[in-house]
Amino acid sequence: MKIELWSDYACPFCYIGEKRLEKALAEIDGGDKVEIEFKSFELDPYASREVVSSTVDRFAAKYHLSKEEAAERIEAISRMGRSEGIDFRYVSTRYTNTFDSLRLTKYAQEKGKTGIITKLFDAYFTKNLKLSDHDVLTQIAGECGLDKDEVTAVLSGDRYADEVRADEQEAMEHGIHGVPYFLINGKYTASGAQPTAMLKKAIEKILAEETSAATSLDGMVCGADGCHIVQ
Repeated sequence: MKIELWSDYACPFCYIGEKRLEKALAEIDGGDKVEIEFKSFELDPYASREVVSSTVDRFAAKYHLSKEEAAERIEAISRMGRSEGIDFRYVSTRYTNTFDSLRLTKYAQEKGKTGIITKLFDAYFTKNLKLSDHDVLTQIAGECGLDKDEVTAVLSGDRYADEVRADEQEAMEHGIHGVPYFLINGKYTASGAQPTAMLKKAIEKILAEETSAATSLDGMVCGADGCHIVQ
């Protein structure tokens, strides 16, 4: 089985969804044999490489909320993250462009270092680091066993830019407008941060070849217009 997962490191539901998928697979016989491919989806391709606003201010402006209401919504999402065992610190995230972190992920996956995905989510939502900072990215890559000189070469050029764009073009072709988005075996879909139990049940059905028609699930997603819960 192969699961393609479109995601962005600035998306809170993507981190929650990734953690729930990890838990679901851990509870499934043969779950360790499932191939996971992280695919790129920039929520804001035009985001600055520098931090230009606080999370509260950005939320308030984006959703037309007061700062108090924005803080409450951010905390509600953070509680979801903490319930999954993540030291979720959404309110103090440092929002910047994520393109280079997505390019780095392509390189890391090519080298078999998929653990970088969780480390990058953690860097953003727990350590509140700038994912546009090449020093930060190089340090994380080194912790994952990647060669720092080669990482520097990747980040200083445009390697893997085409691969990131290809993922985003594929997302458009699939009609993907929000993340996380799961495509299982090329035909079964799950949109949003599904509950662990629901993901487990769906994956087990597919593994057992019990599903005769395409399966689609909807949940919490982030898109260009923001993060929300799909009803």
